[in-house]
Amino acid sequence: MRDPIVEEIRKIRDSHAARFQFDLHAICEDLRKKEKMCGHPIVSLPPKRILKKPVE
Repeated sequence: MRDPIVEEIRKIRDSHAARFQFDLHAICEDLRKKEKMCGHPIVSLPPKRILKKPVE
């Protein structure tokens, strides 16, 4: 079963990636620029610590 919303998002994502020749660093840099320009507060959370289970 195909979800039309998911298909639309994938099409937009692929189009955006193609603009940067699928270069992940360039894509992320563009997204960071858009993030700064949007005016919304940006939340950055610290990484969660993974608790090790005691060895039995």
